[in-house]
Amino acid sequence: MPDDTSRKSIDELVREARSRLDRLTPEEAIAAQRTGALLIDTRSHHERSRFGVIPGSLHIPLSVLEWRLDPDADPDYHNPRIVGLEQRLVLVCGHGYSTSLAAARLQELGFSHATDLIGGFTAWKEQELPVHPAPEIDDALVPGMGSPDP
Repeated sequence: MPDDTSRKSIDELVREARSRLDRLTPEEAIAAQRTGALLIDTRSHHERSRFGVIPGSLHIPLSVLEWRLDPDADPDYHNPRIVGLEQRLVLVCGHGYSTSLAAARLQELGFSHATDLIGGFTAWKEQELPVHPAPEIDDALVPGMGSPDP
């Protein structure tokens, strides 16, 4: 039987992850993007199709995120737009919870400038920042290996 004293709630995990991040507001994220940060959209194809995408963001589903970014992963599955551990990465999900955990994992992989967007795509849209319709899905591409969104 597992030891319940070592168990952490999801709220504790998110709080611990966020304590290591320099999280960005939507306004800070767009400013960071304009100065070279890469916004990575981790939402599902369904969410992107339904709500739109941030122009210039790179779609890498959360389920394959670490494998597309880690420079030591199989080179056939490393996204070529990830150019080094010093690259500034801002992760975007629907509401800013799953990306807090993901950004903390990326920091553990060595991406010291990985963070996430406070409030996620919902906050971005509420601030009336640019949103475009999602591009068509190219079934020939391996998930997370496409180009930035138009």
